[in-house]
Amino acid sequence: MFELFNKGGFLMYPIFFSSLLAIAIFFERMFYLKSIKTSTRKFGKRISDLIRKGNINFAISACRKNITPISQIILAALLKYGSSRDEIKETIEDTARHEITILERNLPILSTVGNIAPLLGLLGTVFGMIKAFQVVSVVGVGNPEALAGGISEALLTTAFGLSVAIPTIVAYNYLAHRVDRQVKEMESTSIEILELLSNNKEEKEEGVKLDEILSHQ
Repeated sequence: MFELFNKGGFLMYPIFFSSLLAIAIFFERMFYLKSIKTSTRKFGKRISDLIRKGNINFAISACRKNITPISQIILAALLKYGSSRDEIKETIEDTARHEITILERNLPILSTVGNIAPLLGLLGTVFGMIKAFQVVSVVGVGNPEALAGGISEALLTTAFGLSVAIPTIVAYNYLAHRVDRQVKEMESTSIEILELLSNNKEEKEEGVKLDEILSHQ
C-alpha cells in the first residue's frame, strides 16, 4: 500500500491529508450531535413543566447549567419573560441563528474536502499523463515500462482522490441531515416555549387587572 502511495506522486500527500481532516471532522460532529440529540426533547419538556408551574427562576438556572443549543435559545427567551410576544420571538430567532451556526460548524470544510479531493486526483492525472508523454517524446513508444510509470501515476491519484471524495460526500450529506433534524426539533421546542411564556404573561396581566378591580370595590 505504501509503495502504491509513493508511486502516485506528490499530490497523494494533500489527498491523504484531506482524508484525515474529513475523518476527524466526521467523528467530532457525530459525537457532538449525538450528545445533544436526546437532550433537546427531554430538556425542552423539563423547562416547559417549570414554566407551567411558574418556576421561571429555576428554568433560567437549569438553562445556565446545561450548555446546549436549545438551552441557550430557551435561556434567551426566559430572560425576556414579561416582554411582548414579538420581542420574545425576535430574541429566539436571533439566538437560534447563532446556535445553528454552531451545529453546522466544520461542515463547510467537509463539503470542501469532498469537492477538492477528486480535483486533486484529476490534477495528478494530468501530471501523470504529461510525464507519460514526455517519456514517449524521449524514448518513443518502444519502451512500455517507462510509459506505464506515468500512466500508473495518473490512475493512482484519480483512484485515491475518488476514494476520499465519495465517502466524504456521503458523510457530509448524513451530517447535514442530522443537523436539519436537530434544527426542526429545536424549532418545535422553541415554539412551545414561546407559547408558554406568552400565555403566562397574559395570565399574569389578567391577574393584575382582576386585583385592581377588586381593590377598587
